[in-house]
Amino acid sequence: MPSFNVVNNVDMQEMSNAVNNARKELTQRYDFRGSNTEIELDAKAKLIVASTEDEMKVEALRDTIITHAVRRKLDPACLDLGEPQPAGGMKLRLDVKIVDGIDRDIARKITRDVKDSKLKVQVAVQGEELRVTGKKRDDLQAVIRLLKGNDYGIPLQYINMRD
Repeated sequence: MPSFNVVNNVDMQEMSNAVNNARKELTQRYDFRGSNTEIELDAKAKLIVASTEDEMKVEALRDTIITHAVRRKLDPACLDLGEPQPAGGMKLRLDVKIVDGIDRDIARKITRDVKDSKLKVQVAVQGEELRVTGKKRDDLQAVIRLLKGNDYGIPLQYINMRD
């Protein structure tokens, strides 16, 4: 029986490369000269922590992180940009969460959308991914088109297509 998986995977090596490239750019930029600006990636917690001195530099940091993620072929929808928080010593801190996996609410919404489409497929939630099975490959391709047409707030990948 044909099937495929719907997942949201972020390549953490590419994210690490994007953060390192952003860090290098900040050391070269004129508007960040002499400022105490830092960007750190915590891969285990899936969190990017950036800190700088003022609101204008926080916006520039945000744009730089997004730009370098896009250059490394990462979808910016996987970045949950938080609001700048005051940190010690007249600094602002920006926490950027890396969204990896499909949470239950989005999985339910995807399942409901597929069932409402009246396609003859079954959707099973398996942890942080969805397994879609059906009798015809055309039905599975219709599900992929349906999911690509909707916006769920996270990037979706379609892997493990089997006949």
